[in-house]
Amino acid sequence: MCARSAQGAKRKRSPRGSGEQLADEILAAATDLLLEHGGPDGVSIRAVATRVGVTPPSIYLHFTDKDELLDAVCAHFFEQFDEVMMDVSVHHDDIVERGIAQGLAYVRFALANPVMYQSAFVRTADQPTRTDLVLMSSAFQHFGETVAAAMDSGLLPRGDVAAMTLRLWSSAHGVASLITSKPGLPWGDPMQVAEDVLRATLRGFSQESVKSEQAESDGR
Repeated sequence: MCARSAQGAKRKRSPRGSGEQLADEILAAATDLLLEHGGPDGVSIRAVATRVGVTPPSIYLHFTDKDELLDAVCAHFFEQFDEVMMDVSVHHDDIVERGIAQGLAYVRFALANPVMYQSAFVRTADQPTRTDLVLMSSAFQHFGETVAAAMDSGLLPRGDVAAMTLRLWSSAHGVASLITSKPGLPWGDPMQVAEDVLRATLRGFSQESVKSEQAESDGR
């Protein structure tokens, strides 16, 4: 992101065509405030404008309100996660280990960025947000590809790939959310906890697949 003006400094008038640069500076300032205050409560349109060195109406030219601005900040954060998931996916041929590695990568990313992670999920919306769309094209897509491969190989029961992906994603998200929001609990090694939960979840669904195949075989 672009460097921002000193807090409270008067920002020079931007040249024509520099709207994208200002938008980047606004996102950078909002990100800084979010991290400095440990959550969305410390972010306001006025505070962001002061940090960038513009007037609040200049912010509204790019973002309709604080929620849209924070959504853009979180979406940018999760755009980085796509590369992480791609790297994990190509380095594991075993389907089960790939799924575990993807889940662990998700948890590890959340633990390394707890404020951003929690801020991304603290808001609710009836329609998919920008952050939701980024997640659907990164984490969800890569999880989904692994789930589809597991179904094809018989490791998971055949069915709705999206529904199963959401179930498995919920396990990773649940661990990440609990540990980032309650770091003071006696977790021990957080990543070992995450791996234990993910393996147990996959094992449970895998057993469903075995039972389903057995039922079909008995019915013949």
